[in-house]
Amino acid sequence: MVIRRKKILVRMSMLLAIAALSITATRAVIAAAHEPAVSAEQALQLLLDGNQRFVAGKLEHPNQTPARRAELGKGQHPFAAVLACSDSRTPPEIIFDRGLGDIFTVRVAGNVADQVVIESLGYSVKHLGARLVMVLGHRRCGAVTAAVEGDEKDKEEVREIVKELEPAVRASRGMPGDPVENAVRENVKLVVKKLAASEQLSAMVKAGELKIVGGVYDLDTGTIEMLKD
Repeated sequence: MVIRRKKILVRMSMLLAIAALSITATRAVIAAAHEPAVSAEQALQLLLDGNQRFVAGKLEHPNQTPARRAELGKGQHPFAAVLACSDSRTPPEIIFDRGLGDIFTVRVAGNVADQVVIESLGYSVKHLGARLVMVLGHRRCGAVTAAVEGDEKDKEEVREIVKELEPAVRASRGMPGDPVENAVRENVKLVVKKLAASEQLSAMVKAGELKIVGGVYDLDTGTIEMLKD
């Protein structure tokens, strides 16, 4: 009986040790998921450096190998999140010369930020470690053009998008210059402010743990113009 009890105690000790290791490992995984890959400043520089390579035609195509693909099967830790327009001419991974797992990309016409978009970006920040969010508009945006110049039929076809863009159209009305280009820029600025004030992101922005920036992509030159707050 004594030997049997000892065996039972040994087994229980082993099970408790395994359980403790499992909890420790789980906590480590959670901590790693929240840990930022790089700082916001470093992330922005990586994006801008990649864009310079893209503009100059000196692409490096980083992180696009089978080895990188296999590595990412274990998990992702993008260094930045980008909210971009769904326009086929503006894919962030290409214009920033990046690869697999580098950028958490959310794309929607007009780079607008409804609740689904905000929650998606919130996930990239809180669970994947991104500390930079870039809102990327682009010149001659079709969605913005429809909101500014489109007839009623055009606007009806993209009703929800136009609704999201109306604040930018109102804010840019009467500005000197091209109405569409003005609305594009105002939309980026307003979306940056909307994200920064959102329930999902505001606390981290106020604490200095997250940076949200805006830029406009030039379809002709490939350059990014960073907008001031």
